Amino acid sequence: MSDTKNVLLPRQVADAYVDALIELDPITGTYLGVPESSRRLPDFSPTGSEALADLARTTLARLAESEGRPGADSDTERRCARLLRERLTAELAVHEAREPLRAVSNLHSPAHAVRGVFTVTPAETAEDWAAIAERLRAVPEALTGYRTSLAKGLELGLPAGPRQVSTVIGQLTEWIGTDGGWFAQFAAGGPDALRAELDAAAALATGAVTELRDWLRDVYGPGVEGAPEMVGRERYTRWVRYWNGTDLDLDEAYAYGWSEFHRLLAEMRAEAAKILPGATPWEALRHLDTHGEAIEGVEEIRVWLQGLMDEAIEELDGTHFDLAERVRRVESMIAPPGSAAAPYYTQPSVDFSRPGRTWLPTMGETRFPVYDLVSTWYHEGVPGHHLQLAQWAHVADRLSRYQATVGIVSANAEGWALYAERLMDELGFLKNAERRLGYLDAQMMRALRVIIDIGMHLELEIPADSPFHPGERWTPELAQEFFGTHCSRPADVIESELVRYLGMPGQAIGYKLGERAWLAGREAARQRHGEGFDLKRWHMAALSQGSLGLDDLVAELSAL
Repeated sequence: MSDTKNVLLPRQVADAYVDALIELDPITGTYLGVPESSRRLPDFSPTGSEALADLARTTLARLAESEGRPGADSDTERRCARLLRERLTAELAVHEAREPLRAVSNLHSPAHAVRGVFTVTPAETAEDWAAIAERLRAVPEALTGYRTSLAKGLELGLPAGPRQVSTVIGQLTEWIGTDGGWFAQFAAGGPDALRAELDAAAALATGAVTELRDWLRDVYGPGVEGAPEMVGRERYTRWVRYWNGTDLDLDEAYAYGWSEFHRLLAEMRAEAAKILPGATPWEALRHLDTHGEAIEGVEEIRVWLQGLMDEAIEELDGTHFDLAERVRRVESMIAPPGSAAAPYYTQPSVDFSRPGRTWLPTMGETRFPVYDLVSTWYHEGVPGHHLQLAQWAHVADRLSRYQATVGIVSANAEGWALYAERLMDELGFLKNAERRLGYLDAQMMRALRVIIDIGMHLELEIPADSPFHPGERWTPELAQEFFGTHCSRPADVIESELVRYLGMPGQAIGYKLGERAWLAGREAARQRHGEGFDLKRWHMAALSQGSLGLDDLVAELSAL
């Protein structure tokens, strides 16, 4: 039996895991604000993947020992232990199914991680830029490791979907560009004293992207031709656990998606009638594309979105939230070319030296209707992702770094962000039919995700009461048509969304299912407290407990 005096508590085990993870994954280190990580990139080869799995196995063994130590049964230790065990077990299941050997996605792949980390790497001083030059020189080895993994998957009969491959080839081509490419443009921001070194390092990185693109086009693409796009129930169930922190009743979740579809459709019709009497919701939204409120100019929309978040902070702080000064800081950014079509958020470093940031992909546009941007920025920024993830960083010393950062469960975070959109509607911030229809359209998109993501990967039957192809079974082609008929997004965004669902099975359902968990937890807490229920207190307690999977989220929220 182990000597419990020498055994760590669960939170200490979790933070020791973070330290070891940073050594293996310097991209994670950069997102956490670790300066030493800025020079390196991870090993994306099968060897690197196995090293991460070994770390997870070792940590789980240490966690089992830690739970016998006095004090390990406190609420803070218990929450951390449950999260750490659930996350590492889910990650190991994905590894042991050899999913990293076919990790091709238009949003979530090693190639995207390599490029994305440069947008958050410190770039203030000459020393920062020297580290960036070293990291740029590491790009070829990182992408070679990734290619080795994909080649191994091809050899073992584990292909990625052809649609993922063709989309990523297009993205890589855009990164390569015609004027030196994205890496050259990024390096151009460095100091003149390092110009030659940065230019040479950027050329190496671009060359590595070109080699990966050509290999995907000439070798990998032909090798996966005809492979299935859908993953089937076994793989889908595994990915649902990974993204959502729960083992869902998929048939019940599919039915819930349809119930939300019908509810939202009725609300959208009512709002559309206020904008364009007699029009369908999507006719009204198309009308708003040309006749609604819009912002002209890329810099102008960035500034406008910053103002929207600043206004939300001023209105919500002290009334519905109590925000620390450093949590109040969030920056609006324009996403680099070659990004997926959806806006996104990057969380602050743990020490807040890098603030939280929202990112808008412009997709080449210079005019921006705002009906769909208002609720989206409540989702990505305030009170959505930014308030949750920045608050986690703010209270990391009371939790563990693991709970506040790398232990994030996608459905928890996306569920909160969708809850945040609904909260702003409840509080009256969607001040006219135009913005409210945009919000409902965004909610409808998340309901469509539940229907399409589950229905497509499991090839389920479309219900008899559906207005769309009742009785048929889902295919990617039907999914794209259904999405296009019931969503205001342009065709390129719909295509990007569909490719995303095929390449990240089980992730997109977490928005609506996570929101359902947040709403259920709030209602249970409200019922428990009665007239004494304090929404501001509940919000801050809920945002200060760190990450939880959906298995635990409702129970913990209900008890607050």
